[in-house]
Order: sequence, then C-alpha cells, then structure tokens
Amino acid sequence: MQNEPSSGSSCAIVVMGVSGAGKSTVAALLADRVGGLYIDADDLHSDDAKRRMARGLPLADEDRAPWLARVADRMSWAVREGHRPVVACSALRRSHRDALRRACASVLFVHLVGSRELLEARLNERAGHFMPKTLLASQLETLEPLEPDESGFRISIHAPVAEIVEAAARRCAVP
Repeated sequence: MQNEPSSGSSCAIVVMGVSGAGKSTVAALLADRVGGLYIDADDLHSDDAKRRMARGLPLADEDRAPWLARVADRMSWAVREGHRPVVACSALRRSHRDALRRACASVLFVHLVGSRELLEARLNERAGHFMPKTLLASQLETLEPLEPDESGFRISIHAPVAEIVEAAARRCAVP
C-alpha cells in the first residue's frame, strides 16, 4: 500500500505510467483542477532521444538521466516561482522517481494503470507522437511499480478521464 498524501503536503504531483496511459491529458486537466502549473516531460526530451524513440529504439537509463535532470530543473523552477508543478512523466523506475524527488521537498506520484489491450488500443489511435506503439512492451518491462515507501497511488485508466481527474484530485487532498 502506498503512502497516502496529507492535505497540502506535496509541492509537486507527477502523473506517471507507460505510453498510452493518458499522462499528458490527465496531468493537464489535473493541473487546471488543482491550480497547478502543467509540465509535459515529453517536451524536455532531446531531439536525438525523440528520433531514437521514433525509430523504435528504447532509451537506456544513461539516455534518460539528462532528460530527468531537465524535468527536475523545471519542477524546481516552478516551485521557486510559487507554482505547484503537475508533471506528466513516465517515471518508470524507482531511480527515475528518486531523481524527480530531489527537485523539491515532496512529490506525490499518480500512477495511471490499465490493461495492455487498452494501452495498445490507445496507441493505435494516437497520431503525431514520437513514441511508437512498438515501445510499449519495453516500457512495460522497465516499469517498476510504486513501492510502499513512495508517496503516491494507482488509478485505473479504464474510467472516463473526468472521473480519473476527480479521483486524483480527491486523493491529492484538493477540495
């Protein structure tokens, strides 16, 4: 069981999960709902990393390190400017989440989870994104679920988006 958030305790929210889970959509709507600043970690990938993924090549952790540093820097900047960052980021491994936790005092992770079939269906419908559906298997293999000592929770993506956002806002202790 993940640690539950306490009201107002997190300076940042990271909506995490594999490709096709709806991280960008949920994080953008959740940012609006909680009055936060939306940050899409995909925008912070290098052009080289985007080209590699577009060719179906998964990134190694050494490829992800500079990207995660840019995400953490953006989170730190947002907090310094008085914003509550709400970040869409895969954060697949514990080490990735640890890198983001170093950005500010408290980070709450919202892990979007769904069946492989639903994820594949969503990726089949998605157009104009650098991440091909062929990398889903690699992401599922890489994924390390939240551990009991990590602040966060899981939400099923099988519900309508509005319900997912409201459930996340409630669990983030937002009135």
